[in-house]
Order: sequence, then C-alpha cells, then structure tokens
Amino acid sequence: MEMNNYSFQYQVVETAEKLAIQDFQLMETARKVAESAYAPYSKFYVGAAALLQNGAIVTGTNQENASYPVGICAERSLLATAATLHPNIPIVTMAITYHNHNAESNKPVAPCGMCRQSLLEYEIRQQQSFRLLLSGVEGNVIVIEKASMLLPLSFTKHDLL
Repeated sequence: MEMNNYSFQYQVVETAEKLAIQDFQLMETARKVAESAYAPYSKFYVGAAALLQNGAIVTGTNQENASYPVGICAERSLLATAATLHPNIPIVTMAITYHNHNAESNKPVAPCGMCRQSLLEYEIRQQQSFRLLLSGVEGNVIVIEKASMLLPLSFTKHDLL
C-alpha cells in the first residue's frame, strides 16, 4: 500500500485593510455587493468580485430560491457573468465574502464543493490560475494562490478523454 499526502500553503492576513491596495479594494467591492444578494431563506448574503486581466471588475451574488437546488452561489454567478461579458479575458483575483444576518461574519469561509469544481474548471478554461481572497465582513483574510488548490484529486475534462 502506498500512502500519499495533499497539502497546500495559504496566507492569513489580519484584516482586509492590511492587504495590498488593489486586493483591499476588490474585497470592499465584494463586501458591498454582498448586501444585494437575494438570500431571504438563509440570511447568508455572499458577494464575489473579480479583477480581470483587462482591469475590469465583475461581481456576483448568491441568488436563493424556495426550491433550494434552483439557487446559485455568488462564485458561479460571477463566473457566468465574466464569461458572458468578457469572453476569453482571464480572472486574476477573486474576492469572496459573506454577511450572515443570523450570526457573526468575522471569519473566512471557503467556497462550497460545487463552486470549487466551477473555479477549477474556469482556471482550466482560461489556461491560468487565479488568486482567491476569502473573508467575512471583518476579521482575517485567507489568500490562496490558485483556486484549484481547494479541490485535490479533482475531476476534469482529462478524465473524460
């Protein structure tokens, strides 16, 4: 039997204010747009903002539905918008944040499994990785250099060939 290990490094920044100015502005954009999410059931408002290679900023929010599987997460909402409005322009950095109206929002949360798969696919599609900035409305920010790092042993188009 062979044992293997998967791990990755990430950076923890004390507050968004201590990020580089461009990253701070991107996180502030995500925090602002989170308030326009449609989350009447969970009260968990998620916002995402991405800096594209051409300098454009694209945003997305979670959109819930009474039939829960019909909703869409902020990350996938953003990816669809970016692909539609800016085809073939790579994402450089994506900031993801949330405001939980039922509890504190002071620690980073990571994307769900479906979004991790979508982020990985988008990196493959654009043939380059992008950084993730994860935070709540306050507190630490986690910086991950490649979105694909969140999904080890992933399923990709190469498995279909």
